[in-house]
Amino acid sequence: MAALHKKKLVKPKMASLLPRSLGLAETVLKNGNKILAATVANNLPSKQQVRNLNVHEYISYTLLRDHGIPVPKFNVAKTKEEACKYALDLNTEDIVLKAQVLAGGRGKGAFKNGLKGGVRMVNSPEVAGEIAGKMLNQYLVTKQTGAAGRICNLVMVTERKFPRREYYIAIMMERSFNGPVIIASSQGGVNIEDVAAENPDAITYEPIDIKEGITQEQICRVINKIGLSAHQEEAVGMVQKMYDLFVKKDALLIEVNPYAEDAMSGQFFCLDAKFRFDDNAEFRQKELFELRDTTQEDPKEIEAAKYNLNYIALDGNIGCMVNGAGLAMATMDIIKLYGGDPANFLDVGGGATAQAVSEAFKIILSDPKVTAIMVNIFGGIMRCDVIAEGIIQAAKTLNIQIPVIVRLQGTKVHEARKLIAESGLRIVPRDDLDEAAQLVVQLSEIVSLAKKAGVEVNFQIPKYMMEK
Repeated sequence: MAALHKKKLVKPKMASLLPRSLGLAETVLKNGNKILAATVANNLPSKQQVRNLNVHEYISYTLLRDHGIPVPKFNVAKTKEEACKYALDLNTEDIVLKAQVLAGGRGKGAFKNGLKGGVRMVNSPEVAGEIAGKMLNQYLVTKQTGAAGRICNLVMVTERKFPRREYYIAIMMERSFNGPVIIASSQGGVNIEDVAAENPDAITYEPIDIKEGITQEQICRVINKIGLSAHQEEAVGMVQKMYDLFVKKDALLIEVNPYAEDAMSGQFFCLDAKFRFDDNAEFRQKELFELRDTTQEDPKEIEAAKYNLNYIALDGNIGCMVNGAGLAMATMDIIKLYGGDPANFLDVGGGATAQAVSEAFKIILSDPKVTAIMVNIFGGIMRCDVIAEGIIQAAKTLNIQIPVIVRLQGTKVHEARKLIAESGLRIVPRDDLDEAAQLVVQLSEIVSLAKKAGVEVNFQIPKYMMEK
């Protein structure tokens, strides 16, 4: 055993230091074994400016299986007839149907057609076909999807296992460890965040030197801590394969929950898996990224990405267009300070063209909740006159009927102000950020009240306001 601990495994080199995932089911242990790192502070938007690739469970199963990691037999159905056929092929009465929706809490979710549960146990191919038919092309609502839910286009048909013991094992990128970390627990098959909150000592973590790679000593230390020493050879091989897959696919997160011993056969299987991959590695992982399911994403975010715009939908009614993530956060903060509520986070970046700015307006206006728009641009690399041209172009082509408050500072700002003043459009310029934020909140409230009353508001901007 001593020799086993001293022997080091292959030391694969990470292609690049990947940014932090919002993984480990959105949280990660750090600072010893006492606390969880918070995913997002309560006063920040519920969504973050991250576009890392999530994949469906059947893709995770496929990657694990192809890498020599055991998973139950499975297939994925697009129709009720396929679900019936694949269930028949399993040759068992213990069948599981899993709605392929990119959201947590599927088992406790409900479809809008009334069907309860996105994960169902069935005992015959006929019932599998019937239930799958009720899942397909329906919206599943879970605690993570919001009221809108997410469409289910695929159903995974797999054999049911009966776990005797369940474990949690994940490998993820974590900034606090400056690289990958193994996180594991003997309490698998349950929400790992709940375990971390109630019994943090039940979770162990093992930072991995990104240059040296994983060692057998580290793997043995982890599996001994979580009680897998009786199956050491099998568990060591499984974790090694997980890390190899993690490196090979530029993963940010590989989470297996549970890794379980089947009571019927005594074999170990990965019964559920969650993968996330680094979008910066798309040029290396083209085949993997072709599997991205855009039906699970906000159409506005997809459209924004076409123009290299960073767009995140929020729950408010004031559209925000800025350049730079820091300025975006400051803009949202000051809107909140004056009692408003941001409808989005939209960063046009430093190299946006007039067309991109115009497209940004289209995306903001596609949200029916938006009652006013605030543009806050600091022209460094980005020229203010280019922004102004895009705003004017959008105002003309989109026939914008809601108030637009524009604050421009920096490069070519005087030219930009002149363009806006001479446009004759209903665009209100402001130099002072506080004044701009206060005004956009006031005008959005007027529009919101008018909408509630069923009254149409037609803003006429006095000339003195345009010159202020």
